[in-house]
Amino acid sequence: MPEGDSVYQLSKRLQFMAGREVTHTSLRVPRYATVDFTGMVCEEVWPYGKHLFMLFAADGHEPQVLHTHLKMEGTWAMHRAGARWRKPGYTARVVLRLADKPKADIELVGHELGLVEVFPAREFDERMGYLGPDLLAEDFDFEEAKRRILEDPEREIGRALLDQYRLAGIGNEYRAEICFLGGVHPREKVKNSDVDKLLLLARRLMWANKDEPVRVSTGVKRAGETSYVFGRNNKPCRRCTTLIRKGFLGGEGDLERVIWWCPKCQPEPVEEG
Repeated sequence: MPEGDSVYQLSKRLQFMAGREVTHTSLRVPRYATVDFTGMVCEEVWPYGKHLFMLFAADGHEPQVLHTHLKMEGTWAMHRAGARWRKPGYTARVVLRLADKPKADIELVGHELGLVEVFPAREFDERMGYLGPDLLAEDFDFEEAKRRILEDPEREIGRALLDQYRLAGIGNEYRAEICFLGGVHPREKVKNSDVDKLLLLARRLMWANKDEPVRVSTGVKRAGETSYVFGRNNKPCRRCTTLIRKGFLGGEGDLERVIWWCPKCQPEPVEEG
């Protein structure tokens, strides 16, 4: 599942784009179908939370940002121009060719991307300023993330951790594992949760995984042993052997997402009043 570490790793693989000229552009979304980066140079590729950005510029042209998001199914593929695609053509949302003389151009294809948009680079802060601190930023702003989460003390901590306005980068898998490691039920309210502890755990866990091919919470990389509760409904807790439970959490503008927890290690919150 693409989360902040997935996009961080993707950005690292795409650093070869920097300094290369675009020789062909095809954005297969109606709103941006006429956008053409051909003749422009990719100056930078960078991640922020679960978002990926590419900056294109050329003399006489206003610098443009290509903003994409993988959502659930998105992937990027790289190969030589003219090579057969590994996925069906109808799933392509972005096709970019980059000069690689004297070899054939490099073709970069974004399949099933959940979001594709283009905007002038000068609008970046205005458009993306709503995002909370990026967990994988070198200068991660712990206090700002904490402030944003504590703004809504009545909200469930599991929903707050997924809110990209509060904190950028956490998805459902990290949410499940962070709550387990912090000993808190995802339905517990922010005001009753140790936000400092959870933020420290989130930063440490995602940072430890940022360069790893397999995402691991338990310290064990063997297949089927990498997580504590994520995807482990009705399996014994690795700490106490109580069976892991599964439910749903969402509403009030949020999509319902699956949650997992250990009933003993993460007691359900007591109803107030």
